[in-house]
Amino acid sequence: MPTVTSTQIWVKQDDLNHTQVVEHVLSTDTLGEGEVIFEMDSFGFSANNITYAALGFNMGYWGFFPAAEGYGIVPVWGFATVVASNHSGVNVNEKVFGYLPMASHWIIKAGKVASHGFSDIHENRKSISPVYDQYLRCANDPGYDANREAWQLNFRPLYMTSFVLDDFVDESSQGESLLLSSASSKTALGTAQLLKDQKAQRGANYQVIGLTSASNVEMVKATGCYDLVVSYSDINTLSDNQQYWLLDFAANGSLIGALGDALGNTLSKITLIGATDWKAEKKPNKKALDAEIFFAPARVKLRQQTWGHDAFLLRYAKAWQGFANKIQDTFYQQNHTGAQQITSLYLNTLNGNADTKALNVVRFN
Repeated sequence: MPTVTSTQIWVKQDDLNHTQVVEHVLSTDTLGEGEVIFEMDSFGFSANNITYAALGFNMGYWGFFPAAEGYGIVPVWGFATVVASNHSGVNVNEKVFGYLPMASHWIIKAGKVASHGFSDIHENRKSISPVYDQYLRCANDPGYDANREAWQLNFRPLYMTSFVLDDFVDESSQGESLLLSSASSKTALGTAQLLKDQKAQRGANYQVIGLTSASNVEMVKATGCYDLVVSYSDINTLSDNQQYWLLDFAANGSLIGALGDALGNTLSKITLIGATDWKAEKKPNKKALDAEIFFAPARVKLRQQTWGHDAFLLRYAKAWQGFANKIQDTFYQQNHTGAQQITSLYLNTLNGNADTKALNVVRFN
């Protein structure tokens, strides 16, 4: 196999509705030192990936997988197989999990090789955090379950944010009740489940409150992840006799403003996490709101350093498997194959028309 054809989906950086399918021929005979070719087996897709595109400039997500001038490749999380390797520590046919491009094949440069995995240190990759550069070897990953790949594709990277966000809230909380916007999003669900299920052992009495659109209220209630679920149109019913901390996954400035009007001084803290409502006309003003931005990779790096990498993976795997078992009946698997179906899924998710209960399993072939 002297060459492979990489099918890539490019997105216009200043017009996220504009896509094109591009093919590049990659040579296996001219790999540089340490270079490895991945073939993407499958990946997940959700509103989180739209956040990567929407924040591509501000947060640097366009820098991971370069395309032509003015275009970018949306990052995804998935499984890949090594089909060619010019690194003695990375073997052909190894299966890995990690941060990948919306493409069928890609060249990385392996470095920091260890038993649990390795990193991409390619000079073309403009990374914003080493956490995104790590590829876990499935054979040595305590969180990998061959029977639950659809769950891992769709929830595991998001649940990583949930896992470290819960840890951050536990360390920083002053007992405020916790408001989670975009409560039906996978990251918010995972965070809520951890916060709610660990209240007793923490000796805490806060409420975990999900805020969502009226059409999603029943679905969010059915997960059992929240103490209370409130539609955006009913935020005036929230009690004003307790302090609140908003964990914001939506990035809708008008919603935050309405919460401020309804709750006044009882809304004592705001943390900005995601941007599921990327089309919102008014964006949150971090300075005016006195808000903080939560950057999950920084928290992951901190806990990997304080707990040790292997201990971190074991703690995470235990938490993740408990979450998947808790809500497994809420979601169903949906398959998408080929560049045309992948593009349709991207556009439907971009425009808010995708099924939030679907575990999307995406393949190029």
